[in-house]
Amino acid sequence: MVGPLASAIQYQNSSTHTRTIPVDESHREKMRISSSFLLPLPLPLRCCPWSRCCGMGDFRPRTVWLGHPEKREQRYPRNVINNQKYNFFTFLPAVLFNQFKYFFNLYFLLLACSQFVPELRLGALYTYWVPLGLVLIITIMREAVEEIRCYLRDKEVNSQIYSKLSTRGENQRVPADMIFLRTSERNGSCFLRTDQLDGETDWKLRLPVACTQRLPTAADLLQIRSYVYAEEPNIDIHNFIGTFTREDGDPPVNESLSIENTLWASTVVASGTVVGVVIYTGRELRSVMNTSNPRHKVGLFDLEVNCLTKILFGALVVVSLVMVALQHFAGRWYLQIFRFLLLFSHIVPISLRVNLDMGKMVFSWMIKKDSKIPGTMVRASTIPEQLGRISYLLTDKTGTLTQNEMVFRRLHLGTVAYGMDSMDEVQSHVFSAYTQGVKTLLYNSDSSSRAPAATKVRKTISSRVHEAVKAIALVHNVTPVYEANGVTDQAEAEQHYEDTCRVYQASSPDEVSLVQWTESVGLTLVGRDQSSMQLRTPTGQILNFTILQIFPFTYESKRMGIIVRDESTGEITFYMKGADVVMAGIVQYNDWLEEECGNMAREGLRVLVVSKKSLTEEQYQDFEARYVQAKLSVHDRSLKVATVIESLEMEMELLCLTGVEDQLQTDVRPTLEILRNAGIKVWMLTGDKLETATCTAKNAHLITRNQDIHIFRSVTTRGEAHLELNAFRRKHDCALVISGDSLEVCLKYYEYEFMELACQCPAVVCCRCTPTQKAQIVRLLQERTGKLTCAVGDGGNDVSMIQEADCGVGVEGKEGKQASLAADFSVTQFKHLGRLLMVHGRNSYKRSAALSQFVIHRSLCISAMQAVFSSVFFFASVPLYQGFLTIGYSTVYTMFPVFSLVLDKDVKSEVAMLYPELYKDLLKGRPLSFKTFLIWVLISIYQGSIIMYGALLLFESEFVHIVAISFTSLILTELLMVALTIQTWHWLMIVGELLSLACYVASLVFLHEFIDVYFITTVSFLWKVTAITLVSCLPLYILKYLRRRFSPPNYSKLTS
Repeated sequence: MVGPLASAIQYQNSSTHTRTIPVDESHREKMRISSSFLLPLPLPLRCCPWSRCCGMGDFRPRTVWLGHPEKREQRYPRNVINNQKYNFFTFLPAVLFNQFKYFFNLYFLLLACSQFVPELRLGALYTYWVPLGLVLIITIMREAVEEIRCYLRDKEVNSQIYSKLSTRGENQRVPADMIFLRTSERNGSCFLRTDQLDGETDWKLRLPVACTQRLPTAADLLQIRSYVYAEEPNIDIHNFIGTFTREDGDPPVNESLSIENTLWASTVVASGTVVGVVIYTGRELRSVMNTSNPRHKVGLFDLEVNCLTKILFGALVVVSLVMVALQHFAGRWYLQIFRFLLLFSHIVPISLRVNLDMGKMVFSWMIKKDSKIPGTMVRASTIPEQLGRISYLLTDKTGTLTQNEMVFRRLHLGTVAYGMDSMDEVQSHVFSAYTQGVKTLLYNSDSSSRAPAATKVRKTISSRVHEAVKAIALVHNVTPVYEANGVTDQAEAEQHYEDTCRVYQASSPDEVSLVQWTESVGLTLVGRDQSSMQLRTPTGQILNFTILQIFPFTYESKRMGIIVRDESTGEITFYMKGADVVMAGIVQYNDWLEEECGNMAREGLRVLVVSKKSLTEEQYQDFEARYVQAKLSVHDRSLKVATVIESLEMEMELLCLTGVEDQLQTDVRPTLEILRNAGIKVWMLTGDKLETATCTAKNAHLITRNQDIHIFRSVTTRGEAHLELNAFRRKHDCALVISGDSLEVCLKYYEYEFMELACQCPAVVCCRCTPTQKAQIVRLLQERTGKLTCAVGDGGNDVSMIQEADCGVGVEGKEGKQASLAADFSVTQFKHLGRLLMVHGRNSYKRSAALSQFVIHRSLCISAMQAVFSSVFFFASVPLYQGFLTIGYSTVYTMFPVFSLVLDKDVKSEVAMLYPELYKDLLKGRPLSFKTFLIWVLISIYQGSIIMYGALLLFESEFVHIVAISFTSLILTELLMVALTIQTWHWLMIVGELLSLACYVASLVFLHEFIDVYFITTVSFLWKVTAITLVSCLPLYILKYLRRRFSPPNYSKLTS
């Protein structure tokens, strides 16, 4: 390979130094393989981390000379991976800064630091520093592990020696953006897979520079005087403008370069060996420039917990001020305020965030280990509880609701149509065309006026069918590839066109289905290279065609064309196929195209219009001269090339329509039914045409049979949009179908009104949507409704929508893994979405709510006891518990039972799937609300007061007895409250309860400083603790029983 700074191609050592690069998919967006091992001369090192001082701040066009590094005009970025967030020096400061930039972490740091002030010290330093230190250590260790893993992955990739790309390594990826110079393939081309670039898994054809491909050996690349001119780096992965110039030729050679001559980084070479010249490296790679930093998603549940924590902090300040006020602000009252703030600091639980983060890790692990949704991945472990509160689901169509597996269903010739049950007629027409001779057939059909009318019609239909089938077999980018099958080797199979060894490669499954259909009716594509194509007739005859020009399909043109010369007759024909919206203005006038396209689209078929135009030799030569001149243009090349091609696209003969069906994914209908019953509104956002999208929505039961549909007519002005919105407003309980163009007009002038009406619809279908519009719809739903959204897609065009939604779910489909890699959650099939939401989402949210409220309850209990204690002893700022008792309470003694709530569940997963209405209850946010929060606050105050007053009333002589009675009662109360909260017992919950109790009993031996060991062995201690614990817990158990008896929750009716 040749780089911008290279003087030679390091091909000589390819036999000993060829190494494959194991690419981790987590690096898909920042793929930069170290080219310092590619080139004999090292790439320039940057003098500092910032590129601008090295002259690399601006993107500029470049001229890259083959074998002449001294002619380098500028410096280029290093081609290395660096996905680390920190380095050795910045790691600790950056991690600490990220922790303490949040108010509450800073609050606990200030509390701990205040203990160095003698007037504010309330006990041993470790009582404040140990909890804070544990939180920080866990965070630092997590960040360190991620950084080390990232460093090792980067180092492994950056240390590879790379001389030559070959098929010896599976999924071997191109290390830098290159121009394709040479290939070892006999047909002079190769195929690429661009799944990590644009999300598509289909193979794309790439062509080497013709001048360098004709050289005898790769070594001759260094002997010629040539250079590549490349445009400035940009984000467009589908287009490229450049030229290749060889100066020592006679005359000098000047070839235009386009996307077909490129090998972008991170793509996979499918066949043969390729040699290229590197034109972009590092941050200038197309794959790197297309990286978008997805927004950092903070769950609604986390925001609600933060809100409750702020309320607790306000309560902390109020309690502290009240205590000082009850002292009548005597003495140094401002110091007393700070002491009370420290004394009641348990009101704001420092362990809340740690418990919730650990709970989310458990929920993510449960999702990944669920055998009923195999292959499901959690890529954002911070928001699993979001899955339990989704109100709007926005889904792509192709590859998500449908399989992206195309099946040919219909051939329409205008006067006659052939379906799946009449394909044998097409086969007989094709067979008769080649057995009787095509020319004879046409001659008879045109000149025999004395023949019966029926015979004339039959022969005319035969010729039309033959022309249509031949056009479909020629106008495509499909290449047949032959593979060894154990009986026949590859070379023999390719030589004899073995049907059993042939596999079709193409950039679109539509094209493969069309070519497979022509094979089934008798006309088989058996060979293809850069300049020719071979078809085999039903009689075994090989038809040879020379490919003169190919105009590939683009999203802008919505059509593709090919100019071929029939070697047997010398006829030149221009074939074209495309979408009906563009082909209607290209073909000759007819009265059936629009109607039949609509009919086929209503059946859910993808429709293509096929046409042809015969060219004379003079017409083609004139076109070729203008076309080559336009392709050599550096400025406005695309416009000039399109203008030249459009000069041919006039008055073309309409041959046929083809209809291809994209089948539904498995269990799409029951999954959508589950989501609808759960109260989730489903919107389908697709790039397909309106009729196809509507038909798929009906077929998938997104729109039910008895539901009215309002098709929003096309609008272009504000007035039209106003009238159409008024017409839509008069309809009720009606599904909406709208195109992307009309949607854009409505959002421009009547955004609020449109969103208000659309949100009332049971289902919405948006067709002809761009990726930007998909993301815009998600954003508007979030802003206008305040509800949580979930976006589901499988292609690169769904990434923006997935990243914008509150929960992004990627489906690993035929369009690649780009969507699943960019998503928060990844599933292998759409049907897994039902269980992901109904079971895991519901459980995660309910468990998180229970865990957070219990952690708050645990902290408020001990704070209430402290408040009672201080009040009884004349509002003194003296701690009730000191030393290890304070730390052990929220860690060793109660941590395991409280955290075991992440295993609790109210109903079995089968019941949750059978009754999705249970999910609807969560949409109101009842598991964690101000009402439930207030209830837990009252419970905490009641239990804390009972325990403290009980201990004060029942203690006999020494203060240490108060500590022993109250602390033991507190621990037992917490363990019993966990048991009261649990709805379904798990064996780990029992282990947690017993382990915590055992730890407390065992630790009493070492706590003689705080607890009288002899006193706790007496009967007096045991009955006092028992009495206090019963008074604090028994009323709550009675209330729970009465509530379940007279006002049971919905889930209890299903479990009883």
